[in-house]
Amino acid sequence: MDYFVDLLKILLPAGIVLYGMYLVVVSFLAKEREKMLVDLKTKNTELILPIRLQAAERLCLFLERITPNNLVRRSNPTAYSANELYPQLLNEVREEFNHNFSQQVYFSEETWEAVKRAVEEVTTIINLSRQGIDAEAKGIDLAKAIFAQTLDRKNDAIGYALKQVKAEVNLYF
Repeated sequence: MDYFVDLLKILLPAGIVLYGMYLVVVSFLAKEREKMLVDLKTKNTELILPIRLQAAERLCLFLERITPNNLVRRSNPTAYSANELYPQLLNEVREEFNHNFSQQVYFSEETWEAVKRAVEEVTTIINLSRQGIDAEAKGIDLAKAIFAQTLDRKNDAIGYALKQVKAEVNLYF
């Protein structure tokens, strides 16, 4: 029995010391892991944030470029007939969208859906404007019809998409 008590006198304090050391080591490793995660997130933010801002700039520029007013002004409608201007406008919207398609990686699903709705609305405006004029109309007549369609629209999908992009950029700051 004395042997058992002596063994407990040695093992019990040693066990308590070992348990205490275990807690210290686990706590230290948890703090080191947390510190490494914070460093990793900081480095990730330093790399990703400029790319996201550049993507936001490109998306805002894209939305501004496909605004019907800007789209028509860049196309020089006086130089074309309506039949020539119509496919040119649709092609330009399509090309701009395809050129900026990869930007969706940097934005939420909701923001990208807003951008796609804006593209669809511009395409719809161009299509409706083309349907509303004669086959022999000049490009300037199509441009006027596009301007009129734009003014008649109550929902501004491009403005909403721009707000979505800007709101998402504001989350980073």
